[in-house]
Amino acid sequence: MTDALPTGATIGILGGGQLGRMLSVAASRLGFRTHVFEPSTNPPASHVADQITCATYEDADALRAFAGTVDVITYEFENIPTSALDLLEDLKPIRPGREALRVSQDRLTEKTFLQDLGLQTAPFADVPDAAGLEQALQDISAPSILKTRRFGYDGKGQARIMQESDAPAALSDMEGAPAILEGFVSFSHEVSVIAARGLSGEVSCFDPGENVHRDGILHTTTVPARLNQSQRMDAVLLASKILNALEYVGVMGVELFVTPQGLIVNEIAPRVHNSGHWTQNGCTVDQFEQHIRAIVGWPLGNGQRHADVIMENLIGDDMDRVPALVKQADCAVHLYGKSEAKPGRKMGHVNRIQPSKRPNR
Repeated sequence: MTDALPTGATIGILGGGQLGRMLSVAASRLGFRTHVFEPSTNPPASHVADQITCATYEDADALRAFAGTVDVITYEFENIPTSALDLLEDLKPIRPGREALRVSQDRLTEKTFLQDLGLQTAPFADVPDAAGLEQALQDISAPSILKTRRFGYDGKGQARIMQESDAPAALSDMEGAPAILEGFVSFSHEVSVIAARGLSGEVSCFDPGENVHRDGILHTTTVPARLNQSQRMDAVLLASKILNALEYVGVMGVELFVTPQGLIVNEIAPRVHNSGHWTQNGCTVDQFEQHIRAIVGWPLGNGQRHADVIMENLIGDDMDRVPALVKQADCAVHLYGKSEAKPGRKMGHVNRIQPSKRPNR
């Protein structure tokens, strides 16, 4: 641990949402301080961080002052303006590094990167304009899905094209943003691997979880996932291949479709991930601590699963269920401290825990 930060060092976190909140909690358990940079006031992370700066990512003076108080910088979401990163990386190390952000911020770049690694993805084509969409539909055909290349999450920035006549409306939904057309994939279910890579290059993967979405938002993640031993090994190996290719440091979420032809990579997220929340109650070291360990140069921890877990997101008025959930013996409730429950807004999650029926390896 010669390059490791000592306890008492300060970790800068770009973004103050629930992921930043849970990263701050994990950091404090290991004796680190956190300073969160977030444009909005009273974000979830502000309730637990040691310090918060509320300023825009265009505020160069605020960014410099923030960097001056921290020893390393990480982030809880991908879409950080390039100008802010250009300024910060000259002042303090950013982990994970810029290459992971460059690849993941643009769906076309991401898909191309994955294919160049020899991994399977859905068929895709660039859609810069109406003529591009017409050509893409000739190559890929309907049904397919049109997505903005940047800034999409939780089902936003997407439009289905079930037949060619749907194309003009789908393109209009993109509101002029560069887009990518992806062909539909016939899959039995989706799984995700939460993987970590340390400063030394060591890689550790959590057990794959099986995901169910509702209205484009993750509803549940169940571990163990329905995978045979060969599929489980393939999932871990391809996640490791991605991390090593990016010389990644930190935790990454890798979403996969399970098909008869093998595992198809849906997308990667260069951060701690919603589908990894089950690790908080299913492992000795959860994804948030694993990320902190990686970015400060500590050895990666024991992520072996010791329980079967179903993680369920609490969205909007699901908060009405909290009084009943906290009475259930098998439930661990995690709330994000958000002041107002809105439709589609993630307010917390619950991990339902059962003794493990089988090991994760």
